[in-house]
Amino acid sequence: MARLSDQDARTRLAALTGWEIDGDRLRKRYAFDSFRVGGGLREPVAGLAEAADHHPDILVEYRHVTLTLTTHDSGGLTARDFSLAARIDA
Repeated sequence: MARLSDQDARTRLAALTGWEIDGDRLRKRYAFDSFRVGGGLREPVAGLAEAADHHPDILVEYRHVTLTLTTHDSGGLTARDFSLAARIDA
C-alpha cells in the first residue's frame, strides 16, 4: 500500500473526529469513567483490526485508552490507517 502524502493525510484527517497526526502516526485518545469501561474498548477494536488485518497499538492508562495507527510496511500513513480509524469510530 502506498504511503500518503502529507496533504492527502491531512485531507483524510478532516473526515475523522478526535484523531490527530503525530509524525507518521494517526492517534486518538479516549477518556472513560473508569479503568474497567476503558479496558472494554480493546475487544471491539481488536475485532475490527483482525478483520482488516491491520493492527493498532493500544495503550491503556487508568481511565484513558490511546489508539495509534501506522502502516509499518509503507513507512507511514496509508489509506488503511484512515479506513480502520473510521471503522473504529463507527
